[in-house]
Amino acid sequence: MFSDLANTIFQESIEKYHIIDSVDQPFENPYPKDKIEHLLYRKNWIDTVQWHYEDIIRDPNIDPVAALKLKRLIDASNQDRTDTVEYIDSYFLQKYKDVQPKETATINSESPAWAIDRLSILALKIYHMQEEVDREDASEAHKAKCQDKLNILLEQRVDLSTAIDQLIADIENGDKYMKVYKQMKMYNDDDLNPVLYNKNK
Repeated sequence: MFSDLANTIFQESIEKYHIIDSVDQPFENPYPKDKIEHLLYRKNWIDTVQWHYEDIIRDPNIDPVAALKLKRLIDASNQDRTDTVEYIDSYFLQKYKDVQPKETATINSESPAWAIDRLSILALKIYHMQEEVDREDASEAHKAKCQDKLNILLEQRVDLSTAIDQLIADIENGDKYMKVYKQMKMYNDDDLNPVLYNKNK
């Protein structure tokens, strides 16, 4: 199942990041560039770094200059995340390009890659909730509360993984078809963000 592959790689990426546990560490992708594993690993690494960016920027004592720099990094990370999701969808489009959809085929509300995007974020939630369950300095009440949340997250991963595998199977069988819309983000575009294009007048 594709979700098994994705979940395994996401866990690998998260554990690798936390060996050094720094947003400034170098990124090395262990998978060949022409493999879907490469994109999955890269996708989760982006998410993992951004997860920690979001933690850092919420420090109430953060220096304003450092906060602005970090905001720029988060913006760049968001764009990188979107681009990588679209690359993953391109993989599925290419893989199933010869599948003829049935006359009764329907479109899904989201593409496979955007569902995989949610699975990657879910892997991070599970990892960090497990950390809270295992915290030695936390109260038993805190651990119990986090365990309840962890149980729900684990159930959610099973459900989402099942849904992703079913969607991919439906596309492969012609029961659903893919139609990918580029995100067309406006705030990063010099021609579409009025704050940016008005500066050039």
